Amino acid sequence: MLKAAFPGSFDPPTSGHVNIIQRAASVFDELVVVIAENRQKKYLFTADERVEMIRELVKSCKNVSVAICDHLIVDYLKKNNIKLLVRGVRGLEDFSYEFELSVMNRTLDPKIETIFMTTDPEYFVIRSSAIKELASFNGNLHGMVPELVAKALKEKYNSQGI
Repeated sequence: MLKAAFPGSFDPPTSGHVNIIQRAASVFDELVVVIAENRQKKYLFTADERVEMIRELVKSCKNVSVAICDHLIVDYLKKNNIKLLVRGVRGLEDFSYEFELSVMNRTLDPKIETIFMTTDPEYFVIRSSAIKELASFNGNLHGMVPELVAKALKEKYNSQGI
C-alpha cells in the first residue's frame, strides 16, 4: 500500500491545494493532508478550522484523511509509518525552497522521499498570503479558492472588523 502525506499550513486552503490533493489522491492508495500548527507562525484560521475546511473540500476523495501536526513533519511521518511527502511547486522559487526542505528532511530521516507535483497552470499565481490580502480588501476570489473558503474568509475578516 502506497501511503503519502501532503503537509502545509493551508491558511487558507486554495484551489491549487485542492488540485494537488485530488491529483495525489489518484496516485497514492492513501493520502494524509497534514495541517501544520507551527508555534512561531500566526494563522488567520485555527488548525481545527483548517481541518474542517479541508475535510469538506476533499470529502469525495475516500482515500484522503486530514490530521494536525505541531512538531517536525519527519517525526509525524515516522510515527505514522509514512515514507513519502508530496509537495506542490509553482515555479523555480517554490522548487528551490521545497528542494532545501526535502534535503533537510532526508538529513533528519534518510527513509523519507519527497515527490514534487507541479501545479496546474490556472493555479500558478495563487498564494495563500495573497489570497488573505485580497480577501481583507473584499476582493474577488473567484477561481482562487473554493466557495466554502471564500465564505469563511469573508466571515473571518468581517468578524475582525476589517
